[in-house]
Formats: sequence, structure tokens, C-alpha cells
Amino acid sequence: MITFKQLEAIYWVVQLGGFAQAAKRLHTTQSAVSKRIQELEALFETPLFDRTLRAARLTEKGEEMFLLAKRLLDQRDAAVEQFQRPEVVERHVRIGVTELTAMTWLPRLISAIQAAYPRVIIEPHVDTSAILRDKLMADQVDLMVVPDVFEDQRFISKHVGQVVNSWMCKPGVVSRRRIRVEDLLKYRLLTQDERSGTGLLYNRWFRSIGVQPENKVLSNSLVALIGLTISGMGISYLPKKFLEPMVESGALEVLTVSPALPPAAYAAIFRSDQRSSLIPAIAALAQEQCDFGKIFQTDGNAPRPVA
Repeated sequence: MITFKQLEAIYWVVQLGGFAQAAKRLHTTQSAVSKRIQELEALFETPLFDRTLRAARLTEKGEEMFLLAKRLLDQRDAAVEQFQRPEVVERHVRIGVTELTAMTWLPRLISAIQAAYPRVIIEPHVDTSAILRDKLMADQVDLMVVPDVFEDQRFISKHVGQVVNSWMCKPGVVSRRRIRVEDLLKYRLLTQDERSGTGLLYNRWFRSIGVQPENKVLSNSLVALIGLTISGMGISYLPKKFLEPMVESGALEVLTVSPALPPAAYAAIFRSDQRSSLIPAIAALAQEQCDFGKIFQTDGNAPRPVA
């Protein structure tokens, strides 16, 4: 007879890449995890892991068992959530966000989740949009909040808000504050590459208007781009509302460039094949809490209209 403990053992060994890591995740010993795997192997009379290798690599039958374990564990969790009151739901939820969300309203979101689901533990993952998309597909995060640039039928996307970006530079770098986009090509542009959702969005936009910048510095770090721009290294597109204090202090100058950049829509995105009712509920909380205007917000219990 298969038990959930046995299924959890194979699931977490694969997810975390080893027996020791799985034991730590399951709050047990490595020998206990090994015993549960051996019980499964004895039950089906087939090895699930290739023991000739140092790493925990599945056999062909092991792959089938892992997929079965994932499906059954998902169904178990969904059934438990359906009949539990929100305040007693217990689960680790892995939320992927980019730098801008991490620096603005992520604390609000976590506070709101903890208020609604006190026993849910949140694990934030901060990375580029492309890496978070890969993690979502690999079931390494449950939900991601990123620019809404991925068209994939395997995802469900819920709009949470938008970011208005403006071209900015250190005062004095550009002689005229009103210029055309073609004039930007005279300067070094500090931009994000296509691992960034914002970078992907604006690279598409450049191509759509027939402009191809060549003199540019690429960085996937928003903090690095802000620092390079303030230092006078070039011109960058940056979140306008978020950086208002730096503009008011004179550290940055906003340029009026024609045509203007399109706003970057953000979405809470999760896999369409997940069965948990908790993940869509957290996406709804993200819609309520989204606010890219201020740094490190903490009042997560104060809902606001979606931008």
C-alpha cells in the first residue's frame, strides 16, 4: 500500500536534489527518507533511482513514480484546502518576484497573506522574469509577479497593476529635455536584456518603431541601472513614480521623449494545471496590494484599487 510519506519522500528528493535535503524539508532523518524510497521500490519491484551515480537521478520508472507522486500530493493538498478554514490552512507558498516588486509592495503582500492565512509560510524568490518563468514551469515557484509579457496557455495570468517608466539621466547629460527617440541613439543607453520582462517588452517596442540602439550597457539589476544612471553613465528607462524623490532632489532628470514608452503591465501568474485554491486567492491579494509607488511598504492590510 502506497503512503503519502513515501510519495513525499520521492517528490522532495527530486525537487531538492538529494536525500539529505529531502530529510531536512520533511523534518526527518536521511535514513527514514531512504527507507520510504526502498519501500516503494519493494512494492513495485523496480528501482526508482540509479544508484550507480552519485547524484539522485531517477530511472525511467522513477520518472513515472515522481509524476504520479506530484499529482497525488497536489490532489491531497487541494482536497485539504477545500475543507479547511483559511486560518488553519498550512502550506509553504513560493512566490517569485522581480526587484521592483521586492523593493516596493512585497512586504504589503506578505502581510496581507499572513493576515488571511496565518499558518501559511511565504518563501520569496527574487530573480529575472525569464528565470522565474522557468522556475514556475519546473514547479520551483507556485506563483510569480512579473511584467505580463509571456503568452503561454500553460499559465493563468491575473493583471495586478502597471508601471509607467520614463527616460532618465543625470542632470546635464542631455542638453534638451524634450527629444525624439532617435536622438537617444546619440547617447549610451542603460537597458535590461530579454531575461528581464521589462527588457523584453521594450526591446519589442524598439523593433516595432524601427529603432535599434547599439551603444548600450545591459544589466538585469534595477539597482545597478539606477546607480549607473545617477553616476552619469548614460540614459535609462526607470520607474517614474518610484524614483520621484530622486528627481525632486536633483539626482535624476526626467526626459520627455517622443514617442513615449508604453506602460509595463504586471501580472500574478500561476500554472493552469495546479489545483490549489490558495494560489488564485493569493493572486487576488496581489491585485489588491499592488503599489509600485513607494519603497518597502508594510501596511499589507490596507487594500487599494488596482492601478
